[in-house]
Amino acid sequence: MALKLLERRKDGLEEGAEMSFIDHLEELRWHIMRSVIAVLVGAITVFVYIDEVMDVIIFGPIEKGFVTYSWLCEMGQKMGIGDSLCLPTPNIQMQTTTFGGQFVSSITIAFVCGIIVAFPYIFWEVWRFIKPALKPAELKATRGAIFWVTLFFMLGVAFGYFLLAPFTFSFLANYTIGTKNIIETRPALNDYIDNLVDITVGAGLAFELPVVSFVLTRIGLITPRFLREYRKYAYVGLLVIAAVITPSPDLSSQLLVVFPLILLYEFSVIVSARISKKIVAEEEKEWS
Repeated sequence: MALKLLERRKDGLEEGAEMSFIDHLEELRWHIMRSVIAVLVGAITVFVYIDEVMDVIIFGPIEKGFVTYSWLCEMGQKMGIGDSLCLPTPNIQMQTTTFGGQFVSSITIAFVCGIIVAFPYIFWEVWRFIKPALKPAELKATRGAIFWVTLFFMLGVAFGYFLLAPFTFSFLANYTIGTKNIIETRPALNDYIDNLVDITVGAGLAFELPVVSFVLTRIGLITPRFLREYRKYAYVGLLVIAAVITPSPDLSSQLLVVFPLILLYEFSVIVSARISKKIVAEEEKEWS
C-alpha cells in the first residue's frame, strides 16, 4: 500500500523532477516532524497553564456550576417534563496513589490537548503528503476534506465533553450498591482522565461517520441501500449506547443523547446517496 502510494505520488509530479523512493521517505519524515512539533507546541502551552486547564476544562464536567447541568435542567422545565433532565452533580474527591501521579497526569493532559488543538494542522500535513498521488477526479471529489474532517471531529469532541461526559460522570459517581452507605467513590486521578479522554476523543472519532461514509461509498465498499437496510439495527445499537450512559431509565433523557447520533447516521445516509448518484453519473458519462 505504501509503495503504491509513493508510486502514484511520483506519477503525479508531472512538472517537477522525479523523486526517488528515499526522497519520498524524506518528505514523509518532514511531514511527521512538523506534525510532532505542532503537537509539542500545543502541549507545552497547555502545560504552562496546566492549573487553569485543570480547574476550568478537565474538572469542568464534575463541577456543580458546569453549564450542561443548568442547561439540561432549564430545558426540562421548558419541555414540561419537570426535573427529569436535572442531573445530580458528582460529589467526589480524587486521589493519586503514587508520588508522580499528578505530574504524569499533567503530562498526559498536555499531550492529549496538544493533539486535539493541532488536529487540523496534522490532517493538513497528511493531506499535503497524499495530495500529489491523487488523480484530478479524486482531487475534485475530496475538495474541502480538511474543513469537513476537522469540523466533524471538533463537533464530536464538544458533544462528548458537554453532553456525554456529564451524563457519564453523574451516573457513575452517584451509583451505589448496598443500603448501608459504607462505600465511598474515590477514583484515582488517572482513572478520571482516562475516562474523559476516551469519551471526548471517542466521540470526536465517532462523528467522523459522515466522512467515513463518503470515503467508503466512493471506493464502493458501502451503498446507501446498505445503510438504509441496516438502519433499524443501527438505531438499536444507538439506543443501547444511550441507555448505558444516561443516569436514569427516563426515556426523555435517553432520547436527548441518542438524537444527535441518529442525526449523524441519517446524514451519513444522505452523503452516501449523493456520492452514489455522482458515481453513476460519472460512469454514464464515460460510456456515452
